[in-house]
Amino acid sequence: MLREHPKSYWIRTYGCQMNELDSEMMRGLLERRGLFRAQTEQEADLLIFNTCSIRDLAERKVLGKIGQLNKAGYRPLIGVTGCMAVAKREALFKKLPSIDFILGTNNIADLDEVLDALVQGHPLPIRVDSRFREDLDYLIAKRDDRVKAYVSIIRGCNKACTYCVVPHTRGKEVSRPPKSVLEESLHLRDQGYKEITLLGQNVNSYGKDRPEWNCRFHDLLYQLDKIQGLERIRFMTSHPVDISLELMQALRDLPSLCEFVHFPLQAGSNRILRKMHRIYTKEAYLAQVASLRSLVPNVALGTDIIVGFPTETEEEFQETYDLYRQIRFSVGFLFAYSRRKQTPAHRWLDDVPQNVKAERLKSLLALHEKISSQELQRWMGKEAEVLVEEALPEEGLLKGRTRCWKKVIFPGSLNLLGSLQTIRIEGLSHQTLQGRLLTQASNR
Repeated sequence: MLREHPKSYWIRTYGCQMNELDSEMMRGLLERRGLFRAQTEQEADLLIFNTCSIRDLAERKVLGKIGQLNKAGYRPLIGVTGCMAVAKREALFKKLPSIDFILGTNNIADLDEVLDALVQGHPLPIRVDSRFREDLDYLIAKRDDRVKAYVSIIRGCNKACTYCVVPHTRGKEVSRPPKSVLEESLHLRDQGYKEITLLGQNVNSYGKDRPEWNCRFHDLLYQLDKIQGLERIRFMTSHPVDISLELMQALRDLPSLCEFVHFPLQAGSNRILRKMHRIYTKEAYLAQVASLRSLVPNVALGTDIIVGFPTETEEEFQETYDLYRQIRFSVGFLFAYSRRKQTPAHRWLDDVPQNVKAERLKSLLALHEKISSQELQRWMGKEAEVLVEEALPEEGLLKGRTRCWKKVIFPGSLNLLGSLQTIRIEGLSHQTLQGRLLTQASNR
């Protein structure tokens, strides 16, 4: 059936920073076609749900939302992209026949072709490739943020953690050529961006799949640090096995590289770590933390934790709790385990009762809140370099982040957006620091 060319679009994004960047790429592709962003999803001719499959809740949100549209009789073109599109594929069409196309995480560059086929009456409903298409024009990304930007440097993952669907949904690791990363970073600098976050399921593996480049992750960082006017560089996520001494030294030595490392632990029990196939022990993890803090004393650490993994005992959860308390993570993404299809762990009995998972998660979250509050209290009376990111709805208030990723709000004028400012910390509200403007920090 022929369909009219869509004139407007709406993209709803679920999940991680990689999905956010993929949505920005799709916005750029759609606007190049002449589509404009609708004010609301009800006004859009094309709806794209860019999905996550890491947690069951994320999948249920997508299914529920599309189901609501069906009941409302609303009939735009509907596409499902992202990890759930790969994991579910044909099952999505059976559950939700109103879906018009499915686009895998490695097929963003196919969006134009799929839409052309749909409007011509020759639908290509499923495009899901196992390997990323490397001809994507990264410069086309349409970003809302004008101060900071995500930059993809490696896609996919080779680690095969038993709970994780990413190797299935995003495929094997594919590093992006350093020249392409540098070109985009220079382009962003020229557009006025002050901060970039380098993205990958495991940024520490960058370049391993292309040894002929002779460029590993730390080498790339040294090249990016030379870009004048690019004030801050962040990265995520780091696998503990692959974090190197050279990367730690880069964190110590490079002015633009922020002293924050997202460094997922996942569990504090060696038996559970083996069952997760994390390929390190808690002793090895602690040794990496000690080395990093020795070289970069002011480094802040972030982590992911899964509680209630199959067969986890109360004693093993306590190991995780104790390790969390010992390391004192600044940022924590804490979850109760949920089974995911296409993972080895899906074959195992999910034998930790939901109420036990909930109690363990509640206990760990309380510890995290306590540690975070104590860490923030230590900022009282101190000065912090803050990149001013946005104006708050409250008149005269600005928000930014420190180098170690603490949120700060303070009074200031709009002309400070995108600048580095020195803020004296004088208060705390929930998990946000409050302060007042001192003098402008010197930009590089």
